[in-house]
Amino acid sequence: MQASIKVAVIYHSGYGHTAKQAEAVAAGAASAPNTISTLIPVADIDQYWAALESYDAIIFGAPTYMGSASAPFKAFMDATSGTVFAKGAVWKDKIAAGFTNSASRSGDKLATLQQFAIFAAQHGMHWVNLGLPPGHNSSVTTEEALNRHTYFLGAGAQSDADTGPDAGATPSDLKTSAHLGRRVATLAQRWRRAPALRQRAGLQGTRQSHWCMPEGRVCCRLHRTTLVLPARHGCTRRASLTRATPGYRIHQPLPEHRHDRNNRRHFHP
Repeated sequence: MQASIKVAVIYHSGYGHTAKQAEAVAAGAASAPNTISTLIPVADIDQYWAALESYDAIIFGAPTYMGSASAPFKAFMDATSGTVFAKGAVWKDKIAAGFTNSASRSGDKLATLQQFAIFAAQHGMHWVNLGLPPGHNSSVTTEEALNRHTYFLGAGAQSDADTGPDAGATPSDLKTSAHLGRRVATLAQRWRRAPALRQRAGLQGTRQSHWCMPEGRVCCRLHRTTLVLPARHGCTRRASLTRATPGYRIHQPLPEHRHDRNNRRHFHP
């Protein structure tokens, strides 16, 4: 049986509102088949540095204070320069996503999500967007729609400043956050299966191979694109036929390609 996908939700919550959102994200991730989600407050991060290296995905969350992530969460981000980045980018190729909360409808939450995305990029992680269309943007939509704030980069929630955590983020915002968690877990499963699928399709280790195609076209590297050699390519190269790629008909090997003296015609000698 394949090992479970592990998703970590690392968050800070100043007054409890973002904690409710983090719980929704974690519950959404856990609802995906064969997935384990772990809630990690930044105050407890020192207990998890080593364990996080084995996680498939990490979702970041914090309230938006004065146009950016809260200071305790920023302290966590800064700490990763020594505990993660300096160790050789041990979070590279993990799946990443983010969510945030503020009292105002906008509250400059986009700046925080962008901050998270850049942070993930610095660690070589793969960012997952929310994957939902605009929710409440017409006369026939309502506040109960998913993604009612219309964020694309991540999940945004709004909690009234004069209410407690239990009456904070709306059911719509919590469902949107849960959607993000499940989306991340599902994509992490696909990402883990990708090497096995490539090997099963016979594509493993063939990136540097070339095949001669009709009409001067060559299938090269990505194996999904047929490249037409331009009229002024002006070079001579060797290419070898080493393995068939599904979906392509193999023609004669291309030992070299060149042009006539006017650089107008590509031909195979």
